Parts: sequence; C-alpha cells; structure tokens
Amino acid sequence: MNKPIEAIYKAFSHDRPILMPYFTLGYPDYESSLNIIQACVESGAEMMELGLPFSDPLADGPTIQHSTQVALENGLTTNLCFKAVEELRNRGVEIPFILMGYYNPILAYGLEPFVEKACSVGANGFIIPDLPPEEGAEFEQLCIQYGMGLSYLLSPNSPVERTQLLLERSRGFAYLVSVIGVTGARNETSPTLKDFTNRVRRLSPPDMPLVVGFGISTPDQVRSISQFADGIIVGSALINAVDQSIDPVKKACDFVSELHQALE
Repeated sequence: MNKPIEAIYKAFSHDRPILMPYFTLGYPDYESSLNIIQACVESGAEMMELGLPFSDPLADGPTIQHSTQVALENGLTTNLCFKAVEELRNRGVEIPFILMGYYNPILAYGLEPFVEKACSVGANGFIIPDLPPEEGAEFEQLCIQYGMGLSYLLSPNSPVERTQLLLERSRGFAYLVSVIGVTGARNETSPTLKDFTNRVRRLSPPDMPLVVGFGISTPDQVRSISQFADGIIVGSALINAVDQSIDPVKKACDFVSELHQALE
C-alpha cells in the first residue's frame, strides 16, 4: 500500500514548480467549499492546502481569519473537515491534500486518532504553524508511522542552525514564509525573497522541495517566484476573489487557471 507522502513526492516530479492553492474548509459554507476546492483542482492545482478552522489562527491575516470564523459559526468541526476530505476523494479528486491547522484542536482530538483519521480519509500531510520542532517529536513520529508529510515553516529571519533543523524535520516539502508577518494578499513580494530561497536551498537536502507562501496574489508574482521555488501557495487572494464574485465556483476556476498559466 502506498504511503500518503509518496503522492506529495510525485507532485513535485514535474519539470516546473507546482501550484498549491489554500482554501478554508466550510467557507462560505460546507458544500460551497467542496465545490470551490474541486474547481481549483480541475483548473490546474497540483496540490491543495485545506484550512482547518480555528478560533485563534495566529499566522493568518484578516482574510483567512474571517473565513475560519464564518466556518466555525456555520458549525464546522474537525470531524466535518475529515468528512470533507473523504467526500472530495469520493468525487474522484486525487491530488495531495495538506491539512493546515493549529495544534490545540489536534491535541483535543488526540494526536494519534487525528493522524490516523486524516490518513484514512485521504489526506497526505500537515502544516501546523504553531508547532515548533522542539515540541513536535511525538507528532512527527506519528507522521512517520502513518506515512504522512509534515512541513515546518521557515522564516526569512531564521538563523542557519534553525533553518537546518526545520529542513531536517520537514517531511514532503519545506514551507518558506515569504514575509515576516501574517498571511494576506500583497501588491509586491519581498525583494529579498529570491536570496532567502537560495540561502535555504544551499542548506537543504537536494531532494527537498521548497514551497513559498504568504502574500502571493497575482500571476506576475507567481511567474516571478517560479524562477527559484518548487511550489507556490496562494490563499488569501483566492478567498478574496471568491468573495467578490456572484459565481464563486466559476471565479475560483478562472483565478486558479490564470495562476497556473503563469507557470507554463
């Protein structure tokens, strides 16, 4: 039986960077979120970061904070998030799903039950912004046991020793935060982003993909970052685009298609 992390490795086997949109499960409602995620995949997303709503999303800016609050007010729970992943798999969606959530709900659910359930419904890995590697050993071991990915976040101001630690402990890919701050669409990317990525590249194993996220919102930004990164995450800009449309599913299709074309 294939391990879930193997699909992550396979996704990075293209001869160009991959597009990895983020979307919050349960926003603007449960069914709409599934349709939007499916539309993203059909429009070129090669991996999806699925947000697990939490009341105190410390790494996220106003757009994603709002989306997670709405999802919680709609009654979304961890088990409904798992149901959503399972339903997307039942619809035939095959790309890797990375669950992005915070540690409190995972602790409340139980570490092993959480990883086991995520694996069983078809998730492939995790991003947990508030889990530092110093406290991540137990969760990491469970990820190894169940064949799941785990991506730590690397900041532009991470010293060499910490960067090496985060790279050593990441499974599947490393997540490079493009700016010092929270998520949110920005008009320009950091002028030091390329240097930051190249610096991490020199420290990373040759087979470790480097994915850049936070603040990326336009095809031009995607095209620029694709020159030095292995994957690009776009989240807040996708949610903003969907929010401003009378046809959210079609808008998600069009938005992701434009980003994907910038990689070709």
